[in-house]
Amino acid sequence: MFAESLSSHLVARLQTSVTMSVVSVDQMFYSEYTLSTAKPSCLYVFGIGEMNARAVMEMSPQLVLAIISRMLGGTSSGEERPRPITKIEQNIIKGVVVRILSDLEKAWTTIIDEKFVLERFETEGDFMQIAPTSEIVLVISLEVAIADHKYLMNLCFPTFVLEDVLAKLNTQNVGMARSGEQPNWSPTILKGLESTTLTATCLLGQSKLTLQQLMELEPGDVLMTETPIAGELSVLIGEKKRAFGRPGISNGKKSVKITQVIETENE
Repeated sequence: MFAESLSSHLVARLQTSVTMSVVSVDQMFYSEYTLSTAKPSCLYVFGIGEMNARAVMEMSPQLVLAIISRMLGGTSSGEERPRPITKIEQNIIKGVVVRILSDLEKAWTTIIDEKFVLERFETEGDFMQIAPTSEIVLVISLEVAIADHKYLMNLCFPTFVLEDVLAKLNTQNVGMARSGEQPNWSPTILKGLESTTLTATCLLGQSKLTLQQLMELEPGDVLMTETPIAGELSVLIGEKKRAFGRPGISNGKKSVKITQVIETENE
């Protein structure tokens, strides 16, 4: 929802094709995240309503400069090498940043009703200080494609901010599971499994040897098995014993006649 809404806004604002997609969702220590941020970078710290918490939206300088270039009538290629953006460029891009936070806020309204308010701009991760260094943070990486060029944008949320959110999500999922009947997928699954190939093995017998006896084996030696000559043989499906049978010949081929099927509690 957030990616689609922001893409539509940027298409209208930049007059070129814009697509956004989630690349990854990772958990890491906040200290690891700050070390992973580029230098220089474009880091926008924003407050989350009355929760007394902060999060970060990270945009690569190339992405910011590409958006500014399109807004001023230039190309979307931006600059190959990252550089700090100037005060004038910060003012130009600020409106876009506020709109991004507005779209992000709307995407979260189904879970929390809080305002996302832009607080400040930083160029280095060491100056953000939105969480203790040992705090676990959730980092959502998005790829922003403007025309033929691709750029990276990250959203960083401390996990203590998301604790209440996750609790609400779990409550909603439980409510949805109880509110309606779940479809019965068993027939469809069983039909798909009918053509699955399994290995069937008939265990003719087993014998226990010491290492010394194994070393002394020679051609012609006879091994005594634990299965009587008239006893039933174990039939394995995969690696599990599922039946018993007797060996014989069928149509000139060696075969096993199933005499008993081992049933489990779930069958």
